[in-house]
Amino acid sequence: MDRTDVNWRGYWPAAPTPFDADGAFDAAAFEELLGLYADQGVHGVLVNGSTGEWFSQSRAERERVAATAVAAVAGRYPVVVGVTAYTPAEAADLARHAAAVGADGVLATPPPYVHPRSEEILAFYTAVASATDLPFMVYNWPRGVAVDMAADQDLVRRLCDLPTVAAFKDSTGDWLRMLATVESVGDRVRVFGSFLHRRGLAVLRGLGGDGNIDGGGLGAPFAVPAYEAVHAGDAAQAAAWIDRYTALSSALVTPDYSGRIASPISQLKAAMALLGQPGGTVRPPLLPVTGPADLERLRAALDAAGLEPAGGAR
Repeated sequence: MDRTDVNWRGYWPAAPTPFDADGAFDAAAFEELLGLYADQGVHGVLVNGSTGEWFSQSRAERERVAATAVAAVAGRYPVVVGVTAYTPAEAADLARHAAAVGADGVLATPPPYVHPRSEEILAFYTAVASATDLPFMVYNWPRGVAVDMAADQDLVRRLCDLPTVAAFKDSTGDWLRMLATVESVGDRVRVFGSFLHRRGLAVLRGLGGDGNIDGGGLGAPFAVPAYEAVHAGDAAQAAAWIDRYTALSSALVTPDYSGRIASPISQLKAAMALLGQPGGTVRPPLLPVTGPADLERLRAALDAAGLEPAGGAR
């Protein structure tokens, strides 16, 4: 399997998992959110990733979220299911469930907390990626797992040699390392990274790269048409949309993917609430954004980007 076996590219939200005020999974809100993404024209979605708060869900909940997503999207765009776990056996079981419910692919980071070495990372992915025939996306997420696979491009190449690996999501905070990943393996697998800025546009037009997977999808009104323009070869139009995306993103997220106002998922869900979008609330250990000053900063960032609540009402 290689990059030609999947049509994955463009702008994908990493979907939040909506929880209600009592902390229960809100399936109706999740279905509404996936419908919103379809209306916005996104090119794919990741569920049960970091933004989806997989870490606060039970195994049964993770399976229900995956099944709900696949059924709700109903083939309108690709659904990739996050199966990150502490052991390869658990991640492989989640991957098999994703395959059984009809997901288009699966994704995993290295195991959190344990700081595995390169040979251990390779063994982990060999076990998980071979659990199904689904296309597999390797996810480099140093902020979440404290290991930056992009620092070892030999490891990146070996991972992309695994038979089912079709994509690599590189969320290193070191942009030059991300470029090294594009250069190393972009001819063999789809590479998702940080491309929605002027330098990223130059990379997409020259070196390569395929798309962004972005926490929550607040930037969809700008990022979707930006990638459509990239795909159409209209660099000027792409740049105009990218500039609007960059202004919003830089107001909320730092280059290492931490939040400027609160924890990234907490501030995302607060922003979605301000826009009338069905993001729900966060689960512990995260806390909701409730401070008036923080909410005003969020509102100001959304206003500056030209984003308005559904129906235009405050």
